[in-house]
Amino acid sequence: MISRFYTLTTYPAGLPDLSTFALESAELPELEEGEVRIQNRWLSVDPYMRGRMTGMRTYIAPFELGKPMEGGAIGEVIASRHPDIKEGQRVSHMGGWRDIAQLLGESVTPLPEGDAPEQAYLGVLGMPGMTAWTGLNLIAECKPSDNVLVSAASGAVGSLAVQLAKAKGCHVVGIAGAAHKLAWLESIGVEPVTYQDRTAQELSDAIKLASPNGIDVYFENVGGICLEAALAQLNEGARIAVCGMIEGYNAEAPAPGPRNLSQLVVRKARMQGFIVADHWASYRYFLNEVTPQVADGRIVYQETIKEGLESTPEAFLALFSGANTGKMLVKL
Repeated sequence: MISRFYTLTTYPAGLPDLSTFALESAELPELEEGEVRIQNRWLSVDPYMRGRMTGMRTYIAPFELGKPMEGGAIGEVIASRHPDIKEGQRVSHMGGWRDIAQLLGESVTPLPEGDAPEQAYLGVLGMPGMTAWTGLNLIAECKPSDNVLVSAASGAVGSLAVQLAKAKGCHVVGIAGAAHKLAWLESIGVEPVTYQDRTAQELSDAIKLASPNGIDVYFENVGGICLEAALAQLNEGARIAVCGMIEGYNAEAPAPGPRNLSQLVVRKARMQGFIVADHWASYRYFLNEVTPQVADGRIVYQETIKEGLESTPEAFLALFSGANTGKMLVKL
Protein backbone atom coordinates (compact mmCIF):
# COMPACT_ATOMS: atom_id res chain seq x y z
CA MET A 1 0.00 0.00 0.00
CA ILE A 2 1.29 3.44 -0.98
CA SER A 3 1.20 6.40 1.42
CA ARG A 4 1.50 9.99 0.20
CA PHE A 5 2.98 12.46 2.67
CA TYR A 6 4.51 15.91 2.93
CA THR A 7 8.10 16.64 3.84
CA LEU A 8 9.84 19.91 4.66
CA THR A 9 12.38 20.91 1.99
CA THR A 10 14.09 23.68 3.97
CA TYR A 11 13.87 25.60 7.23
CA PRO A 12 12.31 28.86 6.00
CA ALA A 13 13.27 32.35 7.09
CA GLY A 14 10.17 34.49 7.37
CA LEU A 15 6.86 33.34 5.95
CA PRO A 16 7.09 29.90 4.29
CA ASP A 17 5.78 29.42 0.76
CA LEU A 18 4.58 26.42 -1.22
CA SER A 19 8.16 25.47 -2.19
CA THR A 20 8.84 24.80 1.50
CA PHE A 21 6.79 21.59 1.19
CA ALA A 22 7.18 18.52 -1.02
CA LEU A 23 4.54 15.84 -1.62
CA GLU A 24 6.19 12.42 -1.72
CA SER A 25 5.08 8.80 -1.67
CA ALA A 26 6.40 5.52 -0.33
CA GLU A 27 5.25 1.94 0.02
CA LEU A 28 4.28 1.07 3.58
CA PRO A 29 5.99 -1.91 5.21
CA GLU A 30 4.04 -4.88 6.51
CA LEU A 31 2.30 -4.21 9.81
CA GLU A 32 4.29 -5.30 12.82
CA GLU A 33 2.81 -6.47 16.10
CA GLY A 34 1.27 -3.54 17.96
CA GLU A 35 0.90 -1.35 14.86
CA VAL A 36 -2.20 0.01 13.11
CA ARG A 37 -2.81 1.42 9.65
CA ILE A 38 -5.17 4.40 9.33
CA GLN A 39 -6.90 5.93 6.34
CA ASN A 40 -6.97 9.61 7.23
CA ARG A 41 -10.19 11.55 6.72
CA TRP A 42 -9.34 14.91 8.27
CA LEU A 43 -6.06 16.75 8.80
CA SER A 44 -5.39 19.66 11.13
CA VAL A 45 -3.04 22.55 10.42
CA ASP A 46 -2.16 24.78 13.37
CA PRO A 47 0.01 27.86 13.97
CA TYR A 48 2.31 26.01 16.42
CA MET A 49 3.58 23.97 13.46
CA ARG A 50 5.53 27.03 12.29
CA GLY A 51 7.76 26.65 15.34
CA ARG A 52 8.65 23.13 14.18
CA MET A 53 9.95 24.55 10.89
CA THR A 54 12.90 26.43 12.40
CA GLY A 55 15.31 23.53 12.87
CA MET A 56 15.51 24.40 16.57
CA ARG A 57 13.87 22.61 19.45
CA THR A 58 11.34 24.69 21.37
CA TYR A 59 8.81 22.84 23.53
CA ILE A 60 8.60 20.23 20.78
CA ALA A 61 11.17 18.74 18.42
CA PRO A 62 11.50 20.36 14.96
CA PHE A 63 10.42 18.65 11.77
CA GLU A 64 13.31 16.83 10.12
CA LEU A 65 14.10 17.83 6.55
CA GLY A 66 13.03 15.13 4.09
CA LYS A 67 11.11 13.17 6.72
CA PRO A 68 7.28 12.85 6.86
CA MET A 69 5.71 15.77 8.69
CA GLU A 70 3.28 15.31 11.57
CA GLY A 71 0.07 16.88 12.78
CA GLY A 72 -3.31 16.12 14.24
CA ALA A 73 -5.54 13.85 12.17
CA ILE A 74 -8.75 11.84 12.30
CA GLY A 75 -9.09 8.60 10.39
CA GLU A 76 -10.45 5.08 10.20
CA VAL A 77 -8.40 2.03 11.12
CA ILE A 78 -8.09 -0.15 8.00
CA ALA A 79 -5.70 -2.74 9.46
CA SER A 80 -4.62 -3.55 12.99
CA ARG A 81 -2.20 -5.78 14.84
CA HIS A 82 -2.99 -4.15 18.17
CA PRO A 83 -5.26 -6.10 20.54
CA ASP A 84 -7.30 -3.07 21.68
CA ILE A 85 -7.78 -1.30 18.36
CA LYS A 86 -10.09 -2.82 15.78
CA GLU A 87 -10.57 -2.30 12.08
CA GLY A 88 -13.30 0.22 11.40
CA GLN A 89 -12.66 2.28 14.54
CA ARG A 90 -12.42 6.05 14.18
CA VAL A 91 -9.32 7.39 15.88
CA SER A 92 -7.38 10.59 16.44
CA HIS A 93 -3.59 10.64 16.17
CA MET A 94 -0.58 12.73 15.15
CA GLY A 95 0.10 11.07 11.80
CA GLY A 96 -1.18 13.97 9.74
CA TRP A 97 0.17 15.63 6.57
CA ARG A 98 -0.41 12.28 4.81
CA ASP A 99 -3.26 10.18 3.48
CA ILE A 100 -2.41 6.85 5.13
CA ALA A 101 -0.63 6.61 8.48
CA GLN A 102 1.05 3.55 10.00
CA LEU A 103 1.62 4.01 13.72
CA LEU A 104 2.03 2.24 17.02
CA GLY A 105 -1.39 1.51 18.47
CA GLU A 106 -0.44 3.20 21.75
CA SER A 107 -0.15 6.52 19.90
CA VAL A 108 -3.75 6.62 18.65
CA THR A 109 -6.94 7.44 20.57
CA PRO A 110 -10.36 6.01 19.69
CA LEU A 111 -12.98 8.73 19.34
CA PRO A 112 -15.61 8.89 22.09
CA GLU A 113 -19.08 7.58 21.39
CA GLY A 114 -21.62 10.27 20.55
CA ASP A 115 -23.13 12.38 17.82
CA ALA A 116 -20.40 15.00 17.46
CA PRO A 117 -18.93 15.21 13.95
CA GLU A 118 -15.60 13.41 13.87
CA GLN A 119 -13.66 16.50 12.78
CA ALA A 120 -14.82 18.30 15.93
CA TYR A 121 -12.13 16.31 17.75
CA LEU A 122 -9.54 18.33 15.85
CA GLY A 123 -11.22 21.60 16.79
CA VAL A 124 -13.82 22.52 19.36
CA LEU A 125 -13.53 19.13 21.14
CA GLY A 126 -9.84 18.64 20.41
CA MET A 127 -6.58 20.43 21.03
CA PRO A 128 -7.81 23.98 20.22
CA GLY A 129 -10.85 23.60 22.47
CA MET A 130 -8.78 22.07 25.24
CA THR A 131 -6.33 24.96 24.90
CA ALA A 132 -9.10 27.52 25.39
CA TRP A 133 -10.50 25.65 28.40
CA THR A 134 -7.05 25.22 29.96
CA GLY A 135 -6.05 28.86 29.51
CA LEU A 136 -9.25 30.20 31.03
CA ASN A 137 -9.73 27.74 33.86
CA LEU A 138 -6.32 26.40 34.89
CA ILE A 139 -4.05 29.33 34.00
CA ALA A 140 -6.18 32.49 34.28
CA GLU A 141 -8.56 31.08 36.92
CA CYS A 142 -11.47 32.89 35.27
CA LYS A 143 -14.42 33.78 37.52
CA PRO A 144 -18.02 34.77 36.65
CA SER A 145 -17.43 38.39 37.66
CA ASP A 146 -14.39 38.85 35.39
CA ASN A 147 -14.06 41.15 32.42
CA VAL A 148 -12.36 39.02 29.75
CA LEU A 149 -10.42 40.03 26.65
CA VAL A 150 -9.43 37.51 23.94
CA SER A 151 -7.21 38.20 20.93
CA ALA A 152 -7.70 36.28 17.66
CA ALA A 153 -11.17 35.81 19.08
CA SER A 154 -12.75 34.22 16.00
CA GLY A 155 -10.00 31.63 15.54
CA ALA A 156 -10.01 27.98 16.54
CA VAL A 157 -8.88 28.68 20.12
CA GLY A 158 -10.22 32.18 20.64
CA SER A 159 -13.74 31.38 19.44
CA LEU A 160 -14.18 28.81 22.20
CA ALA A 161 -12.41 30.95 24.80
CA VAL A 162 -14.93 33.77 24.33
CA GLN A 163 -17.87 31.36 24.56
CA LEU A 164 -16.60 29.59 27.66
CA ALA A 165 -16.10 32.98 29.31
CA LYS A 166 -19.62 34.04 28.30
CA ALA A 167 -21.01 30.78 29.73
CA LYS A 168 -19.41 31.70 33.06
CA GLY A 169 -21.26 35.01 33.08
CA CYS A 170 -18.26 37.18 32.19
CA HIS A 171 -18.29 40.39 30.18
CA VAL A 172 -16.26 39.42 27.09
CA VAL A 173 -14.44 41.50 24.48
CA GLY A 174 -12.96 39.87 21.38
CA ILE A 175 -10.23 41.26 19.12
CA ALA A 176 -10.44 40.26 15.44
CA GLY A 177 -9.77 41.71 12.02
CA ALA A 178 -12.15 41.13 9.11
CA ALA A 179 -15.67 42.54 9.21
CA HIS A 180 -17.34 39.12 9.00
CA LYS A 181 -15.32 37.92 12.01
CA LEU A 182 -16.37 40.95 14.03
CA ALA A 183 -19.99 40.37 13.00
CA TRP A 184 -19.79 36.73 14.14
CA LEU A 185 -18.45 37.78 17.55
CA GLU A 186 -21.28 40.26 17.94
CA SER A 187 -23.82 37.58 16.97
CA ILE A 188 -22.77 35.43 19.96
CA GLY A 189 -22.88 38.32 22.44
CA VAL A 190 -19.19 39.26 22.45
CA GLU A 191 -18.11 42.91 22.23
CA PRO A 192 -16.06 43.04 19.00
CA VAL A 193 -12.96 45.22 18.59
CA THR A 194 -10.85 45.43 15.44
CA TYR A 195 -7.07 45.80 15.44
CA GLN A 196 -6.85 46.63 11.74
CA ASP A 197 -5.33 50.02 10.84
CA ARG A 198 -4.94 50.90 14.51
CA THR A 199 -1.99 51.79 16.68
CA ALA A 200 -1.59 50.17 20.09
CA GLN A 201 -3.01 53.32 21.69
CA GLU A 202 -6.02 53.36 19.36
CA LEU A 203 -6.67 49.68 20.06
CA SER A 204 -6.33 50.30 23.79
CA ASP A 205 -8.89 53.10 23.59
CA ALA A 206 -11.28 50.80 21.71
CA ILE A 207 -10.88 48.09 24.36
CA LYS A 208 -11.62 50.64 27.08
CA LEU A 209 -14.79 51.68 25.26
CA ALA A 210 -15.90 48.03 24.97
CA SER A 211 -14.97 47.23 28.59
CA PRO A 212 -15.22 50.42 30.69
CA ASN A 213 -14.49 48.48 33.90
CA GLY A 214 -11.12 47.28 32.69
CA ILE A 215 -9.77 43.78 32.00
CA ASP A 216 -9.37 41.03 34.60
CA VAL A 217 -8.42 38.18 32.24
CA TYR A 218 -6.58 38.46 28.93
CA PHE A 219 -6.30 35.36 26.73
CA GLU A 220 -3.31 36.09 24.49
CA ASN A 221 -3.02 34.51 21.02
CA VAL A 222 -1.36 37.31 19.04
CA GLY A 223 1.21 39.49 20.82
CA GLY A 224 2.41 42.76 19.31
CA ILE A 225 0.04 45.71 19.58
CA CYS A 226 -2.68 43.47 21.02
CA LEU A 227 -0.55 42.75 24.09
CA GLU A 228 0.50 46.37 24.49
CA ALA A 229 -3.11 47.55 24.21
CA ALA A 230 -4.31 44.95 26.70
CA LEU A 231 -1.63 45.79 29.27
CA ALA A 232 -2.87 49.37 29.36
CA GLN A 233 -6.37 48.24 30.39
CA LEU A 234 -5.53 45.72 33.12
CA ASN A 235 -7.25 45.80 36.46
CA GLU A 236 -5.39 45.16 39.68
CA GLY A 237 -4.71 41.44 40.04
CA ALA A 238 -5.38 40.70 36.36
CA ARG A 239 -4.26 37.38 34.88
CA ILE A 240 -2.88 36.89 31.37
CA ALA A 241 -2.83 33.40 29.87
CA VAL A 242 -0.37 33.30 26.96
CA CYS A 243 -1.36 30.64 24.46
CA GLY A 244 0.67 31.94 21.52
CA MET A 245 1.94 35.03 19.73
CA ILE A 246 1.21 34.39 16.08
CA GLU A 247 2.22 37.91 15.05
CA GLY A 248 5.87 36.99 15.53
CA TYR A 249 5.93 33.43 14.21
CA ASN A 250 7.33 34.43 10.80
CA ALA A 251 9.48 37.33 11.97
CA GLU A 252 13.07 37.14 10.76
CA ALA A 253 14.31 39.00 13.85
CA PRO A 254 12.85 39.33 17.35
CA ALA A 255 10.39 42.19 17.69
CA PRO A 256 10.77 44.67 20.56
CA GLY A 257 8.60 43.92 23.56
CA PRO A 258 5.62 45.99 24.68
CA ARG A 259 6.64 49.45 25.84
CA ASN A 260 4.36 49.23 28.86
CA LEU A 261 5.33 45.86 30.34
CA SER A 262 5.71 47.67 33.65
CA GLN A 263 1.91 47.55 33.93
CA LEU A 264 2.36 43.99 35.23
CA VAL A 265 4.00 45.53 38.29
CA VAL A 266 1.69 48.52 38.60
CA ARG A 267 -1.43 46.33 38.38
CA LYS A 268 0.09 43.44 40.35
CA ALA A 269 -0.88 41.26 37.40
CA ARG A 270 0.25 37.76 36.49
CA MET A 271 1.29 36.70 32.98
CA GLN A 272 1.86 32.99 32.36
CA GLY A 273 2.59 31.04 29.22
CA PHE A 274 1.35 27.47 28.91
CA ILE A 275 1.53 24.42 26.65
CA VAL A 276 -1.72 22.47 26.53
CA ALA A 277 0.06 19.10 26.35
CA ASP A 278 1.23 19.64 29.93
CA HIS A 279 -2.41 19.65 31.07
CA TRP A 280 -3.77 16.76 29.00
CA ALA A 281 -4.64 14.77 32.13
CA SER A 282 -7.59 17.18 32.47
CA TYR A 283 -8.92 16.42 28.97
CA ARG A 284 -11.78 14.28 30.29
CA TYR A 285 -12.95 17.16 32.48
CA PHE A 286 -12.90 19.43 29.45
CA LEU A 287 -14.96 16.92 27.43
CA ASN A 288 -17.44 16.46 30.27
CA GLU A 289 -18.03 20.22 30.44
CA VAL A 290 -17.91 21.19 26.78
CA THR A 291 -19.37 18.22 24.85
CA PRO A 292 -22.95 18.75 26.16
CA GLN A 293 -22.73 22.46 25.34
CA VAL A 294 -21.66 21.66 21.78
CA ALA A 295 -24.36 18.99 21.43
CA ASP A 296 -27.22 21.28 22.44
CA GLY A 297 -25.96 24.33 20.55
CA ARG A 298 -24.95 26.47 23.51
CA ILE A 299 -21.45 26.52 22.04
CA VAL A 300 -21.23 27.12 18.31
CA TYR A 301 -18.15 26.72 16.18
CA GLN A 302 -16.96 27.48 12.70
CA GLU A 303 -14.68 25.59 10.34
CA THR A 304 -12.74 26.54 7.24
CA ILE A 305 -12.30 23.43 5.11
CA LYS A 306 -9.88 22.83 2.25
CA GLU A 307 -10.37 19.76 0.06
CA GLY A 308 -7.70 17.18 -0.72
CA LEU A 309 -4.23 16.31 0.52
CA GLU A 310 -2.72 18.62 -2.10
CA SER A 311 -4.30 21.64 -0.37
CA THR A 312 -2.55 21.05 2.98
CA PRO A 313 0.32 23.55 2.54
CA GLU A 314 -2.10 26.18 1.22
CA ALA A 315 -4.34 25.64 4.24
CA PHE A 316 -1.39 26.02 6.60
CA LEU A 317 -0.11 29.22 4.98
CA ALA A 318 -3.62 30.72 5.06
CA LEU A 319 -3.43 30.74 8.88
CA PHE A 320 -0.94 33.61 8.76
CA SER A 321 -3.09 35.88 6.61
CA GLY A 322 -6.21 35.41 8.73
CA ALA A 323 -7.97 33.60 5.88
CA ASN A 324 -9.59 31.09 8.22
CA THR A 325 -12.67 31.54 10.35
CA GLY A 326 -12.62 29.08 13.22
CA LYS A 327 -10.68 25.84 12.80
CA MET A 328 -8.73 25.28 9.61
CA LEU A 329 -9.13 21.70 8.36
CA VAL A 330 -8.21 19.62 5.36
CA LYS A 331 -10.77 17.03 4.26
CA LEU A 332 -9.42 13.98 2.44
